[in-house]
Amino acid sequence: MSAVDLPLDLRRALVGVARVPRLLVASDYDGTMAPFVSDPQKAFPLPESVRALRALAGLDGTQAAVISGRALRDLAILSRLPVEVQLVGSHGSEFDAGFVTELGGEATALLERVVAELRTVASRGANISVETKPASAALHVRNADPEAGQRALDEVRAGAATWDGVQVTEGKSVIELAVIATDKGQALDILRHQGGASAAVFFGDDVTDEKAFRRLHGPDIGVKVGDGESLAGYRVDTLEQVAAALAFLLEERRTWLSGADAPRIERLTMMASPRSVALLTPEAGLTWLCHPEPDSAAVFAHLLGGDEAGHFTVGPLRPSLPLSQQYIDSTMTVQTRWASLQVDDYLAHDVPSDRTDFTRVITGKAKAVVTFAPRPEFGQARVRLEAEDDGLRVFGTNDPMVLRAPGIIWTVTSEHGQETARAEIDPSTGPVILELRCGTSDLGPSEVPEAERRAEAESYWHDWAAGLTLPQLKPDLMKRSALTLRGLVHADSGSIMAAATTSLPEEIGGVRNWDYRYCWLRDAALTASALVSLGSLSEAENYLHWVHDVLETVPGPERLHPLYTLWGQSLPPEAVIDALPGYAGSRPVRVGNAANQQVQLDVFGPIVDLIATLARARTASGVTANAEVLTDQDWDLVCAMVDAVERRWSEPDNGIWEIRGNPRHHVYSKVMCWLTVDRAITLAEAYGREAQLGWSTLRDVIRRQVLDKGWSDEAQSFTAAYGGTDLDAATLHIGLSGLIDPSDPRFAATVTATEAELRSGATVYRYHHDDGLPGGEGGFHLCAAWLVEAYLLIGQRLPAEALFTQLVAAAGPTGLLSEEYDPVAERSLGNHPQAYSHLGLLRCAQLLAR
Repeated sequence: MSAVDLPLDLRRALVGVARVPRLLVASDYDGTMAPFVSDPQKAFPLPESVRALRALAGLDGTQAAVISGRALRDLAILSRLPVEVQLVGSHGSEFDAGFVTELGGEATALLERVVAELRTVASRGANISVETKPASAALHVRNADPEAGQRALDEVRAGAATWDGVQVTEGKSVIELAVIATDKGQALDILRHQGGASAAVFFGDDVTDEKAFRRLHGPDIGVKVGDGESLAGYRVDTLEQVAAALAFLLEERRTWLSGADAPRIERLTMMASPRSVALLTPEAGLTWLCHPEPDSAAVFAHLLGGDEAGHFTVGPLRPSLPLSQQYIDSTMTVQTRWASLQVDDYLAHDVPSDRTDFTRVITGKAKAVVTFAPRPEFGQARVRLEAEDDGLRVFGTNDPMVLRAPGIIWTVTSEHGQETARAEIDPSTGPVILELRCGTSDLGPSEVPEAERRAEAESYWHDWAAGLTLPQLKPDLMKRSALTLRGLVHADSGSIMAAATTSLPEEIGGVRNWDYRYCWLRDAALTASALVSLGSLSEAENYLHWVHDVLETVPGPERLHPLYTLWGQSLPPEAVIDALPGYAGSRPVRVGNAANQQVQLDVFGPIVDLIATLARARTASGVTANAEVLTDQDWDLVCAMVDAVERRWSEPDNGIWEIRGNPRHHVYSKVMCWLTVDRAITLAEAYGREAQLGWSTLRDVIRRQVLDKGWSDEAQSFTAAYGGTDLDAATLHIGLSGLIDPSDPRFAATVTATEAELRSGATVYRYHHDDGLPGGEGGFHLCAAWLVEAYLLIGQRLPAEALFTQLVAAAGPTGLLSEEYDPVAERSLGNHPQAYSHLGLLRCAQLLAR
């Protein structure tokens, strides 16, 4: 029997409950999983039900149980269910061998009287049997003559069932007398609370199951098998339908948990405007868009929750795979092409700061299907769509939202409380233009024609890219990396995002899923430095203004957080969105980042190094006055960073990798503290500023300590932290920063040790020590870039070129890199696109091209 034989309302309910964070699936046994037979010891379950229940129990966040009136021992023997499925016997009084404590003297004596009485009653009729259990006894009359059976039941009801201390439960052709409380409903609640279930599904057929149905509430589902009055909300006729319902629930939940059809991360393509980012799937589906800011809640979160989390798709009426997806050269416009259909997508630039506009231009000869399913607040807000002549209005959002689509006829459907609009379009008579407008209720035509709006958006990127000095090694890929970095710049505030997404996993199915849509002081400084090295200074200047503004919110520079919102505010507490299954079933989905509260003492170095890089670039551009090369504001920032180092450099910290364990004296953090002071002294000497007394001494003290405590004779390498032997790719900066000369044999030894322990084929891992989190992660693209630079510093050009070639090969079809790479599965991992990865790629190309 298939799912189509189930009632439609039940199928819809099961689809909904399959999407709760933690699910309990429970069932009665006799009459639900197993048929009634003349010999109760031959009541074996339907194999299809067993398979489905066992598979459900094996899914993440899913419990499975059988709650039966049978004794637990008999239930285990008959059902043959694996240990993953919780068995509860005796109508809820037997959970396991130790759940029913030893009966007291009075209860034992009462049970003996009950058993004796039931056996006496049974002896008066043929085919009447007594079943004894640890705390109860049951009289079965299913095989008796109906009249004789009824007389026996009546005799028990009038006799032993009335005794003090006896709990009575009646079912089909059975009456059970217990000397302790028995209640399937209570058992269901115990299971619910033990597993923290968000919802429960219970299948039952008997009057005893009504106690469980009575306990169901909210999103719970009760399914009654057979006829008769019931508190259950749904009904099936046969045991085969129970098996079909369990199998249907299994597939729906497995699909939801696995993030069915999740596109490979490296194949996702980012669009950007000066204040927004969005991601497309290879099939031109809008899979990720947040509003009003990139670190706000998602309006389309298909990437983390499938279709139900919000998507906006366009494709040919006759389904087929796209022939290509690519950027229009030197822009952030993405073109997806099928045989007779083309979709050009971009984020509009000519809109106010509180608007996010996404435009789709559809051309070609083939008919297309458009599906519009906005799901604000990560799918938590309920959406209603209203079609008008000029498009669709979206209701249920915090901000107004419309889709301008004049002349298109929409069909709006509702499922699970959300509405979706679909339309069939024919672009053969001319381009079809769809304009999603977030932040306005205006459905009217734009004052500026679409072609001019697109030209404005594209010239923003094209004109900027034309002024860059790009390395000549893989120039097209380098230009795309530069554009990606600028796409992560939030122009309105001056901040720079670490990545465009949250919760893309470092391990498929794992829990290392973090929110990177914020501005890290370190990451942003490195990104700005990379752009300065290409000849674009404005991003660095705006970012340093942003840092100045953030400094005004803290009592001292040493109290800077590692990261802030894009507008320089402290982050709210890290939270989990349980309703989303995560990318490819990788849960939890996180919003916010607890690293905000960590101590990361390396953040000061990249800021001072950025100021030094910017000063050199200003000099190279023709600026001659020291006061303009190194402004008073920049020098004040340098002094503040050195002051922060002076106060805190000797403390342990959480380090660049934001380890969520005990702080350590990380070598990389100490190196960055040294770099802060070293670059400050260099700036003072070069541009006529006065270095404070004690800076030189501080620099020397930090250096001596790093060289003394950071080196391990056992590991023959500088290590991750003082006193340890574990390695960390970030420690390569002991040579990359200039703290020791690259010719120092200890640096060459560190490169060799890093290669041996942390490199795996095409990638380099950050570290391999236990960081207190379950699961693993991929290799880090930035670490591979560091190793390329380290190879060059010690004169190993061929290994550097080979690793760079592998790094280039990891880029997706449109040239984007995520955070990490799995060398075994050969797929990208982590948030995407990642600033670290692209700035590392650019650095390698610059060094190799020299």
